Amino acid sequence: MFVAPDPGRLRMRNSLRAALGIGLAVAVSEVCGLSLTASITGGLAALLTLFTVLDPTVRAQRVTSALLPLAGFPVLALATTLHGTPLARDAAFLAVVFAGVYARRWGPRGHALGIFGFMMFFVTQFLHAVPGQLPELYAAVGLSLLAAGAVRFVFWPIERRTPPPAAPPGLPGTGLARPTTRQAFQATAACAFALGIGQALSDDRWYWAVGTAWWIFVNTASRGETLVRGFRRVVGTVVGIAAGLLIAVPLHGAPAPTAALVAVCVFGIFYTAAPSYSWMMFFVTVMAGLLYGLLGVLHPGLLLLRFEETAIGALGAALAVVFVLPVTTHAANDAWIQRALHCVRASTAAALDRLAGDPDADPAPHAAELELLLARVRMALAPLVHPLSPLRARKARARQVLALLDDCAREVRGLTAVAADPQASHDARLAAACWRVESAVEALTAPRATAERALPVHPRPAGPEPVLAHLHGLEHALAALHTPLRTDPRAPLAVGA
Repeated sequence: MFVAPDPGRLRMRNSLRAALGIGLAVAVSEVCGLSLTASITGGLAALLTLFTVLDPTVRAQRVTSALLPLAGFPVLALATTLHGTPLARDAAFLAVVFAGVYARRWGPRGHALGIFGFMMFFVTQFLHAVPGQLPELYAAVGLSLLAAGAVRFVFWPIERRTPPPAAPPGLPGTGLARPTTRQAFQATAACAFALGIGQALSDDRWYWAVGTAWWIFVNTASRGETLVRGFRRVVGTVVGIAAGLLIAVPLHGAPAPTAALVAVCVFGIFYTAAPSYSWMMFFVTVMAGLLYGLLGVLHPGLLLLRFEETAIGALGAALAVVFVLPVTTHAANDAWIQRALHCVRASTAAALDRLAGDPDADPAPHAAELELLLARVRMALAPLVHPLSPLRARKARARQVLALLDDCAREVRGLTAVAADPQASHDARLAAACWRVESAVEALTAPRATAERALPVHPRPAGPEPVLAHLHGLEHALAALHTPLRTDPRAPLAVGA
């Protein structure tokens, strides 16, 4: 949370903008005389559009933001209409779960629309909304999306000055071999389990179990990732409940301090989402307690129930990823590590072309993509490097792979910076060094590569030439990767075996 890198203070600025946009959205709803229920719904809609709309271009973000009502309004109508018929409501909720996860196959836009649709159903359960409130719910969501869009695209257009890198495409496959299709069935099974057990525990707050199961599947691609995410969610919730007992309960829903603390929680959610899912869940749990205080229903027993429902949802997710069309951790490891290595090669080639005088060659997009791919590699390897993992040998190898890939990323960033310098010159030795880097990547990713194909590492250059230094740093890191990735082709970290 505190030491994670934040280049250009991008996370800081995005978090401040989110607090401003959500605050403006709620203020607009209040000024228009809408009820507290409608204002909370609008605030959630603003949070979702700022949190989940992650298209690679500003224009695509605007289109996705404009499409959110098309996904959310029908779900709001469905959820409020079925409020008094539990069986039909539950069946509709599970259908929304399946459709929301399945939509991820269409990339960032499908991902955002799926989450928005699910959360519109969820918030009606959270607030016990009824059909008579539907017009003001529509008004609140519409006004809030406009307010959040104005802050994002007009008043503080961060993405216009710093375009976000394109998210790496999901793992390939067709039919049931496609990970998103498998996840749709897994999430639906997990939510069905959570719904049934959660309702047996509480007729009023069962939706927390369903929400937990749903969110555990967001941004995961394998069995191991999902289990680790579930563990971190429970940890964050437990600590958040303890903080809620000390912060939210004594406030008794006092409007001014509650609003200020909610703003702090919003900032914390956005600021910690990337480096720490546990910290993000801490802020989500504290914010939920504060909102319950505003609604006048908060008490210590409710926070205990929140923990119990969270545990049920996490258990449902764990059972689903183990027994329903599982996607193994090894398959995800293999795919993401290979993509990262190929991106290293593409970055190197583009940098050398730029230094050779090609004005169209630009290594910066490849370097940005590499950072995203490394984030996915870290997520894929998280089950192996988790402190509670009993597999010590695999944990050590996974940590070694992560450290060496981080070394590669550092050298690629250095190459990109040098290539951007118009005074940088092209040395005849660079082509040979680039060829060795490409050969090292080929040795790591070829399907039948063995230890005998490891390439000799040339000594580092003695001069001050920065490009050669970065290329030799890459060469050394890639050669070192041969040991953890190729020592045993049958091992879980093996690539291309």
